[in-house]
Amino acid sequence: MQSSPAPSANGTGSPPECADGAVELRAGRAGATIAARGAEVISWSIAGRQLLWSGDSAWWPQVSPILFPIVGRVREGRALVDGVAYPLGIHGFASFQRFEITEVLEGAVRLELRATPGTLALYPFDFGLSIAYELTESGLSVAIEVANRGAGDMPYAVGFHPGFRWPLAAEPRSAHTVRFEAEERAEVPILTPQGLFSDRRRPVPILGRDLPLSEDLFAQGALCFLDAASRSMVFGAGPGGPSIRMAAENLPHLALWSRPGAGFLCMEAWSGHGDPDGFEGELRDKPSMRILRPTERATHRVTLEYRGGMGAGHAAADAART
Repeated sequence: MQSSPAPSANGTGSPPECADGAVELRAGRAGATIAARGAEVISWSIAGRQLLWSGDSAWWPQVSPILFPIVGRVREGRALVDGVAYPLGIHGFASFQRFEITEVLEGAVRLELRATPGTLALYPFDFGLSIAYELTESGLSVAIEVANRGAGDMPYAVGFHPGFRWPLAAEPRSAHTVRFEAEERAEVPILTPQGLFSDRRRPVPILGRDLPLSEDLFAQGALCFLDAASRSMVFGAGPGGPSIRMAAENLPHLALWSRPGAGFLCMEAWSGHGDPDGFEGELRDKPSMRILRPTERATHRVTLEYRGGMGAGHAAADAART
């Protein structure tokens, strides 16, 4: 984030909030709207092109939720902590909480959430969650910082779950592709009807680093690339069309999700994932959970970059990282 505050409309330097508690960011021809509820980016546009899905309760009402303190589902919707079962829904509760807007700088904003009596009834840990967005003329980054403010160890998982418009441009939906930074296994775990990770796998039609998108690709649910070889992926609208690159730091799991017929594609990055089928242990022992000692902090970051073509720019950037 920049070092000097941008003045608001009244010249005070206070957050330029909309009536609903959202913050508007601008950077050249780019704009973004960040909602206080869930610290969720609900709009991102460049040169008048809206890139994010707008949300639709008939398909999926959210736009780009922050996932915390779990990613995915826990068995029977309950997390076990010191033998006590706590109710935790899919992806936790952060996306439904109102964050405090603590800092607004030029093209950037920071929002924070701390434990409350309500969150302690779901997740008995004294946490701090800071979400910092920074907008540029061609991109948007989000830094997710988790802090343990309590006296004991704290297990957690975080994720970023943005939904992008599909199609991105006038090209048919079937002309869109996701290109991974590196070659990925052409199979993914099969999720149970309860959304848990089974030991079984199903094939996906990856051709080298490219995954062609189709209406039926998500008929069986999300495609989850656990411990992915790639640290980035590009969603593009055919050769020469617009594209969005998502790069993740300290988030080893990547996922793609949509619903047949829906107008969005989610590119997701996670630090953890849902319960394995049959897991009955403590939250701290769940595979892929991170543990923070008292006073420790951890930062996870996602950077989105928009380009007018799938081609040369993104391909060269990924090649430089391999």
